[in-house]
Amino acid sequence: MPPLSPVRLLLSLVFLGAAHLAVAGDATFVAVSASQTQALGIVVQHVATGGSAAAAGLPASVSIPNSQLRVIAAPLAGVIESLETAPGMTVKKGQVLARIASPQALELQRDRIQADSQAALARQTQSRDEQLFREGLIAESRLQASRANAAQSAAQAAERRQELALAQHSGGQTLSLVAPIGGSVLEQHVSVGQRVEQSAPIYRIARLDPLSVEIQAPLAIAARARIGTPLTIPSAGARGQLIAVGRAVDPASQSVLLRGLVTHGADSLRPGQATSVDLELSVADGAVQVPANAILRHQNKQWVFVVAKAGTATGYRATPVTVGGRVGDAALVSGLPADATVVTGGVAALKASWLGIGKE
Repeated sequence: MPPLSPVRLLLSLVFLGAAHLAVAGDATFVAVSASQTQALGIVVQHVATGGSAAAAGLPASVSIPNSQLRVIAAPLAGVIESLETAPGMTVKKGQVLARIASPQALELQRDRIQADSQAALARQTQSRDEQLFREGLIAESRLQASRANAAQSAAQAAERRQELALAQHSGGQTLSLVAPIGGSVLEQHVSVGQRVEQSAPIYRIARLDPLSVEIQAPLAIAARARIGTPLTIPSAGARGQLIAVGRAVDPASQSVLLRGLVTHGADSLRPGQATSVDLELSVADGAVQVPANAILRHQNKQWVFVVAKAGTATGYRATPVTVGGRVGDAALVSGLPADATVVTGGVAALKASWLGIGKE
């Protein structure tokens, strides 16, 4: 319907004001006759049954779950002898990523050989003392000392072998670093020929499916979010669900951090990517759908005009509602009966009459 001319709108509001005086005791009711309804271009519509509410376009960023990240570090100080992969490449578990030449590897190997020799000698001494004790030639205390020395030597030898294993020793002074998981190489921190210290990072690798999304949600939405709430990323065709709902509120934005797990379509996303997420939220019982243009704001509340009567007068009553989400182009609200008929056109004219005559 074309917009009302200023003169026609003014005359209609005058009629509305005169009609409203008859029910001035009801501050939420605006009396409107059939002719005035037509003059103002008021359009009404029945509410629809409720459904799942959607919180659309929430800002989010894509990240990698901590359990899927690994940092490959130098087990000993040395020189990078070779690098077998590069950022962006895919690696398999156990694949060699880099080789390091380290003199410390020779020292560890020497210590292991010495520890093995001492352990073997201690075992021989224990065996001899066991025989001598059975023949009654030595005291039991000497046998106990031999047993303790053998146990200590065996523990030291096991420790030296473990040190070599952790250093990923592959013979001589070479250390071969292998991938602990299959995934993609994200970062390379060194170059061939560079000297590195012990524990210096070499690569960062990760498994990129599934991925996480960190969502910034307003308090009203976070209050209805639950673990398991479905989520979608329309721009990537990805979907998943919430796995955590934060308890702290960001002081600057007054938002709450929601963490989701993308289980389908993660290959179309990249870690660090900024995106937007839609949530399918649970809604209160008795919620109904109304067109979004039926909702108006007044005194920090949201209202809807509902077809009503006051005595013999017909008109529309301003009814406060609570908006619980979105369903397509409609809003999901509570506070209206299931058989209500709401105003979707001419809302501005009704609001002007209501605020001019009704109680603030």
